[in-house]
Amino acid sequence: MNEEEVQRKRRENEEQATASRAQILGFYYLDTRQFEDTIPLVPGLIEKSEMHKNFILPLKAGGGEEPYEFMITSQTPRSVIQEYRKKYSDQGEHTIFHLISNSAYRVFMLRYDPPMEQHFDDIKISSEGDSETIASVSQTLNAVGTDKVFDFLLEQADKLSASDIHIENLRDTIRIRMRVDGILHPVANISQDRYRVFMGELSSRANVSTASKKPQSGHMQKDIHSNGATHTLNIRVETVPTMFGQDAVLRLFNFDETLLNLDLLGLSEEERANINEVISHPRGLVLMVGPTGSGKSTTLYSILNALNTTERKILTLEDPIEYGIPGVSQIPIDTTKGDSFADGLRSVLRLDPDVVMVGEIRDADTAKTAIQASITGHLVLSSFHANSTSAAFSRMIDLIGVNPIFSSSIRLVMAQRLVRKLSDSKTPYRPDEATLNYLHSKLDGVVDVDWANLQLFAPTPTEGDPFGYSGRTAIMEQLVVSEEIQAFIRGDVKDINTDAIEATAKKTGMLTLEQKGLIAVLKGETSLEEVSRVI
Repeated sequence: MNEEEVQRKRRENEEQATASRAQILGFYYLDTRQFEDTIPLVPGLIEKSEMHKNFILPLKAGGGEEPYEFMITSQTPRSVIQEYRKKYSDQGEHTIFHLISNSAYRVFMLRYDPPMEQHFDDIKISSEGDSETIASVSQTLNAVGTDKVFDFLLEQADKLSASDIHIENLRDTIRIRMRVDGILHPVANISQDRYRVFMGELSSRANVSTASKKPQSGHMQKDIHSNGATHTLNIRVETVPTMFGQDAVLRLFNFDETLLNLDLLGLSEEERANINEVISHPRGLVLMVGPTGSGKSTTLYSILNALNTTERKILTLEDPIEYGIPGVSQIPIDTTKGDSFADGLRSVLRLDPDVVMVGEIRDADTAKTAIQASITGHLVLSSFHANSTSAAFSRMIDLIGVNPIFSSSIRLVMAQRLVRKLSDSKTPYRPDEATLNYLHSKLDGVVDVDWANLQLFAPTPTEGDPFGYSGRTAIMEQLVVSEEIQAFIRGDVKDINTDAIEATAKKTGMLTLEQKGLIAVLKGETSLEEVSRVI
């Protein structure tokens, strides 16, 4: 889905929500998309300052039998609406109010009263050794006004689809780096006064102290307006004192409910069928494992979205809440202030939920409580830190010991990584003998391959894609718990280790992360170097 399609989908969702809100509030709904770029607003009827202040626009001047028509938003004060009704009823005339979306209001105002703004060049990611681009971006950031530089950086990070921004104190300068497609790229070196602006904004928006001598966590949000649509960035802020000052990392979560969809994860039919089969049952435990930044949260939220119907009560316990999902009761767990997932889980089970998502299983108490919940009529989803599905079982057994209840509760374990996708400019090549032998040893009997004519693809940098990659795709390992796997958990098999569990799972058809990654290489989706880097 390209950027234009994403923006169009966001706008469509906003218009549907506005139409529903109009019915609840008792107003006419007006979809302005067909005429908002051309139809004029009635001049002289409302002052521009009032349009900005009260979110009200003049659509039609009435008189006599003709009503006055105004466009309002959900932010328009009810007192203003009453004031206008009274004003025109006193004159023997009447009014009609049309509820429009916030995006529609912004489009009208940008056309009717465009702000006087300076335009700065977009931030570009530099290739290795490209000091000119870094110098150019540094100059831009140092030129942007003090009141706008922080917002400019966030907007540019969103435009680049960066997952986080790193602001780091070096001896003589402040380095800014952005992580794009899982790789950290230098963006700019800025002056100390820009750093103070950034930290000042972080202090006020994310509720962190610029003078703290301890690590801090904060949270903030920012609305991003683009091409007539709006989406919200959820930003998790982490700061830590270093030798030369406080370093900050801003993790960006682009909340778009339409993208939290299992159909958009690139799952194979078999992978999707495994998930559908497990979540169709009313109870059981599903674990998602992988390192930070591997897409665990997106996959879990996508499963929640698939389960999110009016017939189910869904609760989540999160530290912190990364995405807000309508229809799901989401409960923040602040572990820095003494809250625990185990205590929170015990409390919410009294609310009789059908589905519970626990942000992360970190200790034996949370693990045992989640297991108990999953065998008493609840479907429990959670993340867990392990390198692979097989390692997750070994770690869980180390955490809680051999537990027969765990063997009957656990239904599915998924391990995930994100690899960069090759751009269309990719170059085919014939692998050497050592590479062919490696691929043959891993995939022989797993997929049908014409080894004699096999070709792989290498990244080819272009001006549009300076690294030869564009976007990322998920590589997923799924371990569906069979009777053979349950034997390990119950303690029937004495040799409990990762290799033994993985070997047993492979006999029942499981493909490992490495095999899944190599299959993606054979399909030309990614490169062998990228799979080696990530997996």
